[in-house]
Amino acid sequence: MEKNLPEGAGPVHVPFGHVVANEKWRGSQLAQGLQGKIKLVFEDGLTPDFYLTSRSCILYVTEADLVAGNGYRKRIVRVRNSGNLQGIVVVEKTQINEQYFPAIQKFTVLDLGMVLLPVANQMEASGLIVQLVQEHSKEPSKNPFLRKKRALLSEPYLLRTVQQIPGVGKVKASLLLQKFPSIQQLSNASVQELEPVVGQVVAQQIYTFFTQSR
Repeated sequence: MEKNLPEGAGPVHVPFGHVVANEKWRGSQLAQGLQGKIKLVFEDGLTPDFYLTSRSCILYVTEADLVAGNGYRKRIVRVRNSGNLQGIVVVEKTQINEQYFPAIQKFTVLDLGMVLLPVANQMEASGLIVQLVQEHSKEPSKNPFLRKKRALLSEPYLLRTVQQIPGVGKVKASLLLQKFPSIQQLSNASVQELEPVVGQVVAQQIYTFFTQSR
C-alpha cells in the first residue's frame, strides 16, 4: 500500500552530492544506472520521484503511467502548487505511448509552465539525472535553478522544451528564447511577431501548436 502523501509537496534535506529518491525506485534500472555516479538516499512517501536539492525535484512519468490515464497529473500539480519546489517532469516517450505524449506535453508545458524532458528509457533518464546534478553543483550565479524564480526555466531545460514544438530545432529555439524568454510569452505571440524570428512557415506552425492546445 502506498503511504498517504502530505497535502503539499515540500522541501527535504538533500546532502551535497546526493540525490534523495522515492523508495519505489530501489533496485530499478534507473537506480542501477546511477550507481557509482551519484549517491542515492531512499525515502518512503515522497511525492516527487527524485530530489536533486532540497528545492529542486524530478517527477518521473513511466510508459505505463502515461498509457494508464491521467493519474500522473495529480502529482505534477501538487508539486507545481507547492510554491516551495521547482519540478522537472521527465517522461518516457516510446512507440507504445507516443500517441499519449502530446497530451502530457501540453498539460505540463502550456498549462503549468513547467519543464518537460522526454527520455527513451530509464537508462537514458539516469544519464539525464547525472547531468542535472552536475548543473546543481555549479556556483549559484551559473546555476539556472538558483536564480530568480521567473528565470528558472532557462538553458538548457527550456531550450529542450521549445525544441519539442514541430518545426523548431535547436537554432530556432535559441532565437525564439532570445525574443520570447518564457513559454507563456511564446504561446501568446502572434504569427506577425514570430515571423521575423523563424520565417512564415514555422511561425504558423508554432502559432497553430499553441492555439490548438487551448
